[in-house]
Amino acid sequence: MTEEITALTSQAPPPVRHWPALDLNGTEFDPVLAEFMREGPLTRICLPHGEGWAWLATRYEDVKLITNDPRFSRAEVTSRQVTRLAPNFAPRPGSLAWADQPDHNRLRKPVAGAFTVSAMKRLRPRAQEILDELVEGLLRDGPPADLVERVLEPFPITLVSEVMGVPAEDRERVHAWTRQIISTSGGSEAADRAKKGMYGWIADAIRARAHSTAEDVYSLLGVAVRRGEISEEEAVGLAGPLQIGGEAVTHNCGQMLYLVLTRPELRARMLEPEARGPVLDELLRYIPHRASVGLARIALEDVDLHGHRISAGDPVYVSYLAANRDPEVFPDPDRIDADREPKPHLAFGNGTHYCTGALLARMQTELLVDTLLDRLPDLRLAVPVDQVVWRRKTMIRGPQTLPVTW
Repeated sequence: MTEEITALTSQAPPPVRHWPALDLNGTEFDPVLAEFMREGPLTRICLPHGEGWAWLATRYEDVKLITNDPRFSRAEVTSRQVTRLAPNFAPRPGSLAWADQPDHNRLRKPVAGAFTVSAMKRLRPRAQEILDELVEGLLRDGPPADLVERVLEPFPITLVSEVMGVPAEDRERVHAWTRQIISTSGGSEAADRAKKGMYGWIADAIRARAHSTAEDVYSLLGVAVRRGEISEEEAVGLAGPLQIGGEAVTHNCGQMLYLVLTRPELRARMLEPEARGPVLDELLRYIPHRASVGLARIALEDVDLHGHRISAGDPVYVSYLAANRDPEVFPDPDRIDADREPKPHLAFGNGTHYCTGALLARMQTELLVDTLLDRLPDLRLAVPVDQVVWRRKTMIRGPQTLPVTW
């Protein structure tokens, strides 16, 4: 992989561009990111928090290359105040997000069994049962209803809580922490309080399950700590991002259903059961599932890319959103094309840091869309399109409410 990055001609570095945290409505693509994409394959950016500037790669092949190249390290970021979107920066030992190989595989091993294809097959009937109960409650109470409040939020939270092993009485408290952690409102103090609360609870749960024979994630971690495979600190850091994962499903599915309910031609295709899989992949490619960018990497040595020198120590971001709109890979990328030739999107990331819970997220997405469209064939918005309220001050985009009737 690394030999594909070669020096071309020496160029002056691009100017540093400020990237504000925009509150965008609907599924609008970030206009600042679109501008960066037009300007060139590499941009230098400055985000609302942290220090200095960072490189940003937006092209599909560059994003794949950087995320697979060991010369770009996540672990090195933990000792730096890199420019970033999040107000609070407190990386924890054990977090897969900040681990390089071979540590990444060592840390992932204790929980890998909870997220395999076979584990998802075993989980699917229980997931459908949870979802059916929510939809039956929706039908019983009748329209109108907020689909986020009644289904899109409680379903992934309940399922992730069961996979992780969160007791029913603690779920609302844990969910309140995860909501605050992915928000940019309240500043670093609020995010820090939420992280301390959640990680303290996780540490207690892991200690209490050192001798458990259950297959939930906290039990698997408790046993792994007791056996000395990972430290307690690493187990806590590993569990946190997995616990937060349910939030992304809520808001990704909110965006998808908003698109289905506001575009008749898309809805018509989704009513063809055999077309749903490819259309879901196209929607995963298309939706702007996050604000700005995620986590940075640090160049461990000088790397020349597109004639620019990325120096050792420089922070580097990749944009999966931009890669999924690369016209060289996805012709007419700003159009939802239900018949697009299948090509691997990067909605779940790439390389070592491909989303651990991707299979779980995909299963939940399929179940949500299938169940809602099959059981509520007349589902439609209960308010005009411009009255749908969208989330503000957040790192994960989606509708705050989705009022529907049927």
